[in-house]
Amino acid sequence: MELQALTYLVVGLSFALYIGIAIWSRAKNTSEFYVAGKHIHPIANGMATAADWMSAASFISMAGLIAFMGYEGGMYLMGWTGGYVLLAMLLAPYLRKFGKYTVPEFIGDRYYSQLARVVAVVCLIFISFTYVAGQMRGVGIVFSRFLEVPLDMGLFIGMGVVFIYAVLGGMKGITYTQVAQYCVLIFAYTVPAVFIALQTTGHAVPQIALGSEMLDGSGSLLGKLDKTLVDLGFGSYTEPFNDKTMIDVFAITLALMVGTAGLPHVIVRFFTVPKVRDARSSAGWALVFIAILYTTAPAVGALARMNMIHTVNGADGTGIYYKESPPWFQTWENAGLIAWHDHNQDGKIQYAAGDAFQGKPDFDGEKRGSHGERLVKNPGEGKVAKNAPFANEIYVDRDIMVLANPEIAGLPNWVIALIAAGGIAAALSTAAGLLLVISVSVSHDLLKSTFAPQITEKSELLSGRIAAAVSVCIAGYLGLHPPAFVAQVVAFAFGLAASSLFPVILMGIFSKRMNKWGAIAGMFTGLVFTSGYIIYFKGVFLEPFAANTPENWLFGISPEGIGSVGMVLNFTVASIVSSLTAPPPENIQNLVEDIRIPKKLVREE
Repeated sequence: MELQALTYLVVGLSFALYIGIAIWSRAKNTSEFYVAGKHIHPIANGMATAADWMSAASFISMAGLIAFMGYEGGMYLMGWTGGYVLLAMLLAPYLRKFGKYTVPEFIGDRYYSQLARVVAVVCLIFISFTYVAGQMRGVGIVFSRFLEVPLDMGLFIGMGVVFIYAVLGGMKGITYTQVAQYCVLIFAYTVPAVFIALQTTGHAVPQIALGSEMLDGSGSLLGKLDKTLVDLGFGSYTEPFNDKTMIDVFAITLALMVGTAGLPHVIVRFFTVPKVRDARSSAGWALVFIAILYTTAPAVGALARMNMIHTVNGADGTGIYYKESPPWFQTWENAGLIAWHDHNQDGKIQYAAGDAFQGKPDFDGEKRGSHGERLVKNPGEGKVAKNAPFANEIYVDRDIMVLANPEIAGLPNWVIALIAAGGIAAALSTAAGLLLVISVSVSHDLLKSTFAPQITEKSELLSGRIAAAVSVCIAGYLGLHPPAFVAQVVAFAFGLAASSLFPVILMGIFSKRMNKWGAIAGMFTGLVFTSGYIIYFKGVFLEPFAANTPENWLFGISPEGIGSVGMVLNFTVASIVSSLTAPPPENIQNLVEDIRIPKKLVREE
């Protein structure tokens, strides 16, 4: 069967499965819509949590980052996995014991303030829409390549599917859908990795293949990749701090870690299980399910980079003629995610260190150069790195590495179709969780709990579904106009969560002295500082005022890592304001004591 037909079949079957589950598990009341009735089994909840958390950034972009960054790409692995452990051990059981529906509800009750609740909702919406922009971009990338439809059409299809199972099923429908999506995405991620590991090293386990000898006798995989990249003018793959400083790597890792612990769509998952001990159990199961993909990602990144270099540059390192370029290059070129410009007019594709273009290429699908290369508007001359044998002529979007890997390696069409379904599952699972969190915050925290407490449960459920529908539309727009590649956009969301919600949640559990004014001031400070820094350095203002370069960053910390500074500001401002204002009421202090130290005679919910 042809690849396109096979892809339509596999993706279509997966969509039918998701929609069928949504119809079967349609929410009938607000409890099912918000927290799935608190009846989800810990193992199922762990699988759903893993799918909810392992977004398009994990499936599509993380291995691509590792492929291009090498050692430094490990900060995404350490930050995200370490953050999940932090969430599971430090926050989740206590929040489940509190027993409410949402993070803003916890903040509103703990800090005895409707204003604190509203500020928390604003932070949550800001975080969630930033995060969902990356997911929708991932959906667009997969659709535009594998289903061969325009980017906007792919987004509309993805929006329609999310609309059905998020609006109909609520948290109940999303939970069971995410269980299915986890099975799809983990199978799609590991199968190509096993195939390529066998091709390259003879080992079926990718984690073992990463440190194994190549079948061609040229040495170890990492050793050969390291030497090849250095010969082409790149930094070492296995040595740290080639492209980023130590402080920036530390700041990004910390922001990702504490940001994970502050993500509302992950935290709400621990409200869906029957008991506190089930929250702990589901956290453990989720970590197991997450580890399967995260321990595979380094091998996928290394194998993808090695295969791409050899496929483009050829065995002798001099490049191959465009007319002989492999099919995978041309198909991704048509998708607008890879391009080349023949600087030296020799008719060859040549990949080395340096920029192929000034900025991201602007494609013109109808015109080609004298040697067949894709023409770009205002192409640059390319920067040749020191010791590079020739100028780089290729622009490669980092988000294509995992998706293109099976094609680069020449795997069967069914494997390529499978990875398309996996990429879509990863993006849609997280997008649905984020959109539900937004809709619940609007219907429950803003309407029912704040501005319209008199509305009935039926009206509240309807308002939640309307909010979800509006959120889907906004998410689609953000997917069409994302600020960066998938993992970078997600890193911004984690930074916002780290600087706004994490400190007040942590202090709300462990500090009886923290009051409402400290929490409000801390959230506001962290959110404004971090979002302002990201917006400023992502080019909202004209150069040179927003030059996104290390010499202009605060303490040398990039926008991806600035959330760690915002978190420190949040803690500092919150502590100072709390110390200068009245302490919380005695009943709130008793509440904090009860959350942290469960009484033996109190039956678990």
